[in-house]
Amino acid sequence: MRATVIHAPHDIRVEDVPDPVVRFPTDAVVRVLRACICGSDLWAYRGESAREPGQRIGHEFLGVVEEAGAEVNGFLAGDLVVAPFVWSDGNCEYCAEGLQTSCPQGGFWGSVGSDGGQGEAVRVPFADGTLVKLPAAAASDDHLLTALLALSDVLGTGHHAAVGAGVKRGSTVAVVGDGAVGLCGVLAAKRLGAERIIALGRHQVRTDIARTFGATDVVAERGEAAVDAVRELTRGQGAHAVIEAVGTEQSMRTAVEITRDGGAVGYVGVPHGSGTGLDLSVMFDRNIALRGGVAPVRAYIPELLPDVLSGAVDPSPVFDLTVGIDGVPGGYKAMDDRTALKVLIKP
Repeated sequence: MRATVIHAPHDIRVEDVPDPVVRFPTDAVVRVLRACICGSDLWAYRGESAREPGQRIGHEFLGVVEEAGAEVNGFLAGDLVVAPFVWSDGNCEYCAEGLQTSCPQGGFWGSVGSDGGQGEAVRVPFADGTLVKLPAAAASDDHLLTALLALSDVLGTGHHAAVGAGVKRGSTVAVVGDGAVGLCGVLAAKRLGAERIIALGRHQVRTDIARTFGATDVVAERGEAAVDAVRELTRGQGAHAVIEAVGTEQSMRTAVEITRDGGAVGYVGVPHGSGTGLDLSVMFDRNIALRGGVAPVRAYIPELLPDVLSGAVDPSPVFDLTVGIDGVPGGYKAMDDRTALKVLIKP
């Protein structure tokens, strides 16, 4: 089959690799119908996250079960499924608590020795604990398939940030970051009943999507100017809930400074250079909470799926460029150049 591999920074290739097979009776093999490139993939692309030459890449996909192992009880060949970006056994204490990202037997697609999502097929360990079945009719609905793909990562990650930030009905929310996760954070905050949503971003195409998703205000400034702008919009107090979806020192510092006393920051931006972005004395004095981390999207899919199927929540606008499997290297360049927000892959 064809699959995306990374050889070095800025060296993404699509190569012929061995077809995946069922190795263990709890495995399934899924033929990929939709995949995509994540902003976090760019850290490997830029050389800021280490990868072995020839390692697979990509962690968001949905598709059709081609084969299921003898101990797989929940899926049959032909089932349409979505995979969260981490596989998990579904049986451990962490999985029972809804923290599948800490499953001792879990792992990330594209890790050494595993298949990546940006290919024609994927071996799925612990299929019963990992995959979520989708309605068969969705396979013939191109728009719906694209929206459902967001359940594999960005929609659940935006939701995780909103939950961590304590978004509730009537909240004032600020979202730091205008990437796909930040935009899905806007969508999640709206779904949870936020009354006012302030989106921080400088790119009009992206902030236009934020407004479509429910943002009531847009702040284009950065740094202290952004803090001043948010405080001006909130009577000097800041937002009850702040979603941090970037992961830099500056973005985390901004998130804390625009949080209302007694509020919370929900952080899901993959940390890169953010080690000194937090001043605990400031957070202590102002009773600001910090919650977040790697989103256990497997726990959120059952909650979010009905709204995506009904059209009440439609994250599909975050996908603004579509490529075939051989167009994936160009898709990485487009996202790195910021000429694309999030690239959809149709193998």
